[in-house]
Amino acid sequence: MHPKRRKKLILILALLAGTGVIVGLVLYALSQNINLFFSPSDMAQGKAPAHQRIRAGGMVREGSLVRATDSLKVRFVITDFVENVNVDYTGILPDLFREGQGIVAQGKMNDEGIFVADEVLAKHDENYMPPEVIQALNEAKAASSGAPKSNSQAIATQTVKETSK
Repeated sequence: MHPKRRKKLILILALLAGTGVIVGLVLYALSQNINLFFSPSDMAQGKAPAHQRIRAGGMVREGSLVRATDSLKVRFVITDFVENVNVDYTGILPDLFREGQGIVAQGKMNDEGIFVADEVLAKHDENYMPPEVIQALNEAKAASSGAPKSNSQAIATQTVKETSK
């Protein structure tokens, strides 16, 4: 092989190998930062991975909020009206957080089936509900009532009306 061709071949192979390494590192970094969304039904059925950062959303069950008297620890229950999941959170809750409203929390499931949140996000007005929460509520309601999935828009409208009252 001619020396010039050999140099070009080595340069091209080195560029391809470098590009492959960079793409591999980027994909690895992105896979570590993905937060998947799970509804309370998914979490109660064990579909949510333990000890992996996820997002969980649902409605805060009425009468479930319990605050510790000596710390910022809070425990409450999120529900999709089919299943319930206990949530532990240490910190200051958002000003708009209250029982009976939709939330999205980020954190990890522990071995006891309790969701340990490190961030809680509340809705910003009375008509807004996170899209993931609406979809999870609709799917849970459709599954429990046997309604076909094509009625999800009607169920979404009914769910938003029920929760905004």
